[in-house]
Parts: sequence; C-alpha cells; structure tokens
Amino acid sequence: MKIAVIGLGNMGLPMARNLSKAGFAVVGFDTAVKSLSDIDLAQTAGQAVQQAQIVVTMLPDGQILNAVYDEVLQDIKPGALLIDCSTVDVSQARDAAQKAHAAGFEAIDAPVSGGVGGATDGTLTFMVGGSGAAVERARPLLDVMGRKIVHCGPAGAGQAAKLCNNMLLGISMLGVCEAFALADRLGLDRQAFFDVASQSSGQCWSLSTYCPAPGVGPETAADNGYRPGFATGLMLKDLTLAQASAQATGAPTRLGELATEIYQAFAEDGNGGRDFSAYLDKIGAPEFTHE
Repeated sequence: MKIAVIGLGNMGLPMARNLSKAGFAVVGFDTAVKSLSDIDLAQTAGQAVQQAQIVVTMLPDGQILNAVYDEVLQDIKPGALLIDCSTVDVSQARDAAQKAHAAGFEAIDAPVSGGVGGATDGTLTFMVGGSGAAVERARPLLDVMGRKIVHCGPAGAGQAAKLCNNMLLGISMLGVCEAFALADRLGLDRQAFFDVASQSSGQCWSLSTYCPAPGVGPETAADNGYRPGFATGLMLKDLTLAQASAQATGAPTRLGELATEIYQAFAEDGNGGRDFSAYLDKIGAPEFTHE
C-alpha cells in the first residue's frame, strides 16, 4: 500500500518511519526537510500524494492543514483516504473533512496522545472522528503507529476529545506542581509526598506517571533537565484551542482559562521550549530547583 505523509516534524517523521518499517511504501513531504536516508521525499505536497492510497497529515495548525488540502485534493487519486493527525480547532477539522468529502474522498481526524516517545515507539493513542467505515480503513496504519484507537464519533470528534483531554492534563499538571511547591515550603520531603499522594486520592497521571519532580517516581522529562516530551508551547497551543471551543460553545471552563493564562506567562518568560512540567522548576522551593 502506498502512503503519503505530509509533515515530517518531531511527530510526523517517526510515524512515517514506523509505517515504512511495517512494509508500507511511504513518500514524505515537508517544506523544511530536504533529504532523508530512510524515507523517499517528494518535491511538493501534490507530488507526494499522486500515487497514494492513503494520505496522512501531521501539521502545525488548522490554517496550514486546510491550505494543504486546498493544494493537494486535485492531485489525490480517486478512492484515497485522508487521515489528519494534526491538533487543530474542531471547526477547522470539520472544514477539512468537508473539503475532502466534497472532492469525493473519505477523511478522518485522528489526533494523537503520547508525544515524541509514543510516535517513535509506535505506542500513540489515536482519538478518531469520522465514519465507521473510514476508521476501519485507517486501522491497519493506526495499529502500526499506535497501541490504542478510540472512535469518538463523526468528523471533528477526535479533535474534541484531544482538546478536552489536554485541557484536563494542563490543569492537573499545574495542580501537581503547586502541591509539590507547598510541600517544599512545609518542609515535606518530595519522595514522601509522592509516596502518599500517588497512593491516595490525589493520584493522577501528572503525578504518578509524569511526575514533575526530578528523582521522584518513574523517569520523566524532569529527570532530563525538562527537555520536552511535551513542550510548554504545545500545551499552550492546545489550551488556547480548548478555550476557543469553550467560548464558541459557551462552556464554563474557568480552570481551563486560568491554566491558559499561567502557561502563557510561563512561555513568555522563556520556557516555551521546555517541558510543560517545568512549571515546578519555577515555583518550587529554591533548594529543589534544577536549571
């Protein structure tokens, strides 16, 4: 099966490599990538899709996604399936799907969770929006790139699930960081606090699996100088998209709004490229901070 992958950044490239290793014939395109030793590259996005039976996109935002669709839909062969794995606004995802349907193609939105590590290891979670038939067509590829596929509903539902999930993640990480900061100032050992909270009612993924305190719990970005598994700038992007959806629908998301403001200030203070858990490095007691 011939696959086109448009967008070969930190996520798209390892996803393309996993497809290639699984035996798919992969052709990639990215405006910033000129040569690769293990993936065939096209000169243009239109050239990349010409022979593809499935087109996978992993792009920075919804404006670029819709621009790429405008560019390539005329070049895609009849019967092809479009899979968009970008994280974009729900309305932009629906617009892209509508463009594909109007041109006679099946399309799904399939944003991911799992970060660069999940993309590299092929352990991503896909949150999918689209028809059941299109999801089943996509499943052989998604199974290669991830370990869990959740069909969330019609077009745009995958993006809705991603934004709601990441709003919850952003809020919970800030709560964990603040709890550690308070523990610091109360003289409570971080390991002791972790041992209690990770087995008590405060337990959550941001604490037990992705602890922001270096040397505590499983190894995370905090143990690697907060080099990003999930950058603050990307968290801010997702929170901003979630807030746009909240405003459009009238949903009360006061904590989501506050989390967006906190990460905005954190990013503007020069931390946009650090892991989102590095907020603890900013607010924790001085004797515990790690630059």
